[in-house]
Amino acid sequence: MVDPDGPTPVYVQIADIIQQRIEAGELRPNRPIPSELAIQQEFGVARGTARRAVELLRDRGLVFTVPQRGSFVASGSERNAPNSPDGRTLRDDQNEAQ
Repeated sequence: MVDPDGPTPVYVQIADIIQQRIEAGELRPNRPIPSELAIQQEFGVARGTARRAVELLRDRGLVFTVPQRGSFVASGSERNAPNSPDGRTLRDDQNEAQ
C-alpha cells in the first residue's frame, strides 16, 4: 500500500502500483484501469491525488484517456506514441484526420 509519510509523493506511489499491475498483466491492453473513484476508495486518497496518479500513468505512456469513457491500458504501439497535451496519443489525432 501507500506510505503517506514516505519520501515519495502518494500519487507517484499509486501510479507505481498501477504500473506494476499493468506489467504483471493484471490490467490488460485496451481494458480500463480503475476509475478515479475506485482509486480514491482503494487507497483512501482525495480525488486530486487519484487524478494526478492517472495523469502520471498517461505521461509515462502506459494509459490513454477517452473523454466521457475513462482511462485504458495502452497497447505496445500506443506506449511508443508521443502524447499530446490533452493526453491523447498523437497517433489518435492522426487517425481521426484521415
